[in-house]
Amino acid sequence: MVRETVREMVREFTKTEKKNMTSTVGVIGLGIMGSAMSENLLKAEFQVIGFDIDAARRDAFQAKGGVLGGSPADVARRTERIILSLPSVAAFDQVVSGDNGLTSAAYEGLIVIEAGTLPINVKERGRDALAATGAVMLDCPLSGTGAQAVTRDLAVYASGNEAAYQNCVEIFEGFARAHYHVGPFGNGSKMKFVANHLVAIHNVAAAEAMVLGMKAGLDAELIYKVIGDGAGSSRMFEVRGPMMVADDYSEATMKVEVWQKDMSIIGEFAGNLNCPAPLFAASGQIYNAAMAQGHARDDTASVCAVIQDMARLDRGACLDKG
Repeated sequence: MVRETVREMVREFTKTEKKNMTSTVGVIGLGIMGSAMSENLLKAEFQVIGFDIDAARRDAFQAKGGVLGGSPADVARRTERIILSLPSVAAFDQVVSGDNGLTSAAYEGLIVIEAGTLPINVKERGRDALAATGAVMLDCPLSGTGAQAVTRDLAVYASGNEAAYQNCVEIFEGFARAHYHVGPFGNGSKMKFVANHLVAIHNVAAAEAMVLGMKAGLDAELIYKVIGDGAGSSRMFEVRGPMMVADDYSEATMKVEVWQKDMSIIGEFAGNLNCPAPLFAASGQIYNAAMAQGHARDDTASVCAVIQDMARLDRGACLDKG
C-alpha cells in the first residue's frame, strides 16, 4: 500500500514537471527581436528562460520577468523548446556547438526554433549537429521589423519537421500574428530571402519618394498621411515613414550594419540561382552609402538621409518655398 502510494506520488510529480517544461520556452539571443519576442511570450503566460552574452540585455530581460539561464546548455536542460535569435554565423555556431552549447545538453524531444536570417547551409549544419543528439531544428525566419515584433506583428515562415512545427504553434501565436509551414527545412529561409528582397527595395523606394515630395515643397508629414492612404503605399512606407518624417533614425528597429548581413546573404542566394535582381542590386548601393556616411547603428530608414543629401535637400528651405 505504501509502495503504491509512493509510485502514485512519483507519477504526479513527473506529470507536473512535464507540464512545467511544456509551458516554458527558451530564448537565446535577447537583442531587438529576441527581447520583443520574450516580452510577448511572457505576456502570453509562458515562463521564458533567456540567455545572452550581453549583461545589459540580460538585466533588461530579467527586469521584465524572464528567468536567466547560465548558458545555451543550461537553457536546453530547462525547457523542451528553444528560440534562437542570433545576429551572425559565428554566434550561431557558438550557441549550437561551442562550449556549453546546445549539443552538449540536447536530447531526444528538444525542438530548436531557428528564427534568424542566415545562409541555409549554416542552418543545415546546426540541424545535423542537433539531429545527432535526437533534437530537432526548425528553420523559422521572421518577417517584420523590431518595432513590429514589439506589437506582435510578425509572420513566421516555418520549415522542417511538421510534427515539431505543430508542437510549436502555441509559441508562434504567443509572439506573432501569423505563421506558415512552407515545406522542407530551408524553405523558410528561401521565403524570407524573397520577403527581404522586397523590404530592401520598398524601403529605398519609400525614402526616394519622401525626398522627391519634400524637394517639391510638400510637408513630410502630409506626404506620409496622404500617400500612406493610397495605392502607392507599402508596408515599409507605413513602418519606416514616421522616422523619415522626423528625420531621426536613432531608435533602430533594424540597424544598417545588421541589414548588410541580410543583403549579402540574399545577393549570394540570387547569384547562385543565376537569377537577375537589378532593383535589389541598385538598392544595395544606397545601404552601402548609409554605412559610409556613419549610419551603421541607425535604422535602415536612414537611407532617407542618404538620398536627402544626394538631392541637396534643405528641409527648412523647401518648406519656406512651399
